[in-house]
Amino acid sequence: MLIYFVILVLLIVAELVYFRIADKFNIIDKPNNRSSHSKVVLRGGGIIFTLGAILWFVIISLASVIPDLSQFATISVTQYTPFFIGLILVSGVSFVDDIHPLPDSLRLVVQFSAMFLMFWSLNILHWNMWWVVILALIVCVGITNVYNFMDGINGITGGYSLAVLFPLLLLQWQNPQDSSLVITTILADLVFCFFNFRPKNKAKCFAGDVGSISVAFIILFVIGKIIVSNGDITWLILLMVYGVDACLTIVHRIMLHENLGQAHRKHGYQLMANELNISHVVVSLIYLGLQLVISLGFIYLIPNTVVAHWIYLIIVLVLLTITYVIFMRKYYPLHEKYLNSLHC
Repeated sequence: MLIYFVILVLLIVAELVYFRIADKFNIIDKPNNRSSHSKVVLRGGGIIFTLGAILWFVIISLASVIPDLSQFATISVTQYTPFFIGLILVSGVSFVDDIHPLPDSLRLVVQFSAMFLMFWSLNILHWNMWWVVILALIVCVGITNVYNFMDGINGITGGYSLAVLFPLLLLQWQNPQDSSLVITTILADLVFCFFNFRPKNKAKCFAGDVGSISVAFIILFVIGKIIVSNGDITWLILLMVYGVDACLTIVHRIMLHENLGQAHRKHGYQLMANELNISHVVVSLIYLGLQLVISLGFIYLIPNTVVAHWIYLIIVLVLLTITYVIFMRKYYPLHEKYLNSLHC
């Protein structure tokens, strides 16, 4: 366990060094009328997730030659290399986009390329089922972007990621080959939360695209390994709360004939934080707690069968959808008043 303490210390130092770099080069997030904050904040603090993955990859690469790292010696570096390259690609482009906006087309090309590399590591590039591979690529790239869309208030990316990573750790605790990446990512998340999981206008940094995209990429990889080993896609329920809010908000915006590429404040968590003036910390805790309850129920309360998993998933999906619709019908008019005030 000493190695994880060393990783934690290195990540804290790395984050503090990044803050100095971001401050020097003016890597900041300026608020606008679509933002849920009102002060300038350092952007890109979520680079800590990529730095954690780099540390992890270096450790497993050296495990065979350094005796003190022997616990990682069973991890196949070859298997993880495509995933790691994909993570570096998508993180690099996302970080550049945080500094200087890039064309959507370029970001999507890189995201699909990175996801292809992840699929290579997962060994699911079976061309006799090419249509399934293409569909899975589209879905997974969509999930990473949903994770990015949901990063709009203090603590939500870090907190929600903990709610996903903790159940993943419980599932893989007995397998150091899989749990080491999850533990390292949790440590990176805890460091990030220390600086971000704070009330409105009190955060030291925001995750930036580099943070939300990279942690989503890592989480998808770990969930992907579980799905491949079990042949059960219902494990995507570990991302259910984000999925329902994001997807139903997209449907809502389509009904309003809005440009989906334009920034907005229509997610459920945004209405809570802005129109209802609920603390960012409280809103983030609601999303964290809800996802954690759903995930732990999925793991421990129902039979470990595909049929039981699907029944549980459908019940949760219906309940979350009903809750979202009721919430929006009651509180969305407050957002309309806000929009009207901008034109007065």
